[in-house]
Amino acid sequence: MIETTIIEKRDVGKLKNPVMVTGLPGIGLVGQVVAKYMIKKLNGKKVADLYSPHFPHQVLMTKKGGMRMLKNKFYLIRLKGRDLILVVGDVQAITGQGQYEVAGKILDYVEKHKIKMLITLGGYSSGKMSGPKKVFAASNNEKTKNKYKDMFVFGEAKGSIVGVAGLLPALAHVRGLDAMCVMGETHGSYVDPSAATAVIDKLSKLFGFKIDLAQLEAEAKEREKVIKKIESEIERQATGEKKDITYIR
Repeated sequence: MIETTIIEKRDVGKLKNPVMVTGLPGIGLVGQVVAKYMIKKLNGKKVADLYSPHFPHQVLMTKKGGMRMLKNKFYLIRLKGRDLILVVGDVQAITGQGQYEVAGKILDYVEKHKIKMLITLGGYSSGKMSGPKKVFAASNNEKTKNKYKDMFVFGEAKGSIVGVAGLLPALAHVRGLDAMCVMGETHGSYVDPSAATAVIDKLSKLFGFKIDLAQLEAEAKEREKVIKKIESEIERQATGEKKDITYIR
């Protein structure tokens, strides 16, 4: 049987003060949007692919008429004084066993390249549709929480963290690695560029990089307009207000 495998595409060499950031599909696709945007705007270079039999049994058709397998991709972003390894992907494993296996392989890569800090990205569904978005966090040890408590909101988010976003930090603790999950507040029922913008803003301050957020902010504004129309319609229906009926003859 095929096992979960990471195929390294290029030698990353000795990394500088490296941190891994993962953004796989999840609530509001917040983590995925953040990671893809950072890779695009900060010129990320692909360094590895991860394949797993625990991914859905399908392939993706390409624009050129070909096909490719589902995978997670690792990108290297070189910042001043620090290197980031960003992990993005088409999907997550669809079984509990698969989640553990994929997380274990990612942590093997982390240890191989002497990465000491791991941040997973996700969305936290609060049901909030519009307005400023908080950025929550949960850490795998007190030291990490105390270090970043002035930047993220710890202790306010409740419930469980499903998938790699929660499993990676928990398993990282077993291996003696510092890790936390950073979550953008989102409604949870749609792709949320506003939550993604809030998360990137925090990460840019954390790692000291500049990034052009204009494209993401424009998408967030368009989404906000749609949401306000929806909220207005919901309120109108709740109050029993009727629209004028017009006829075309």
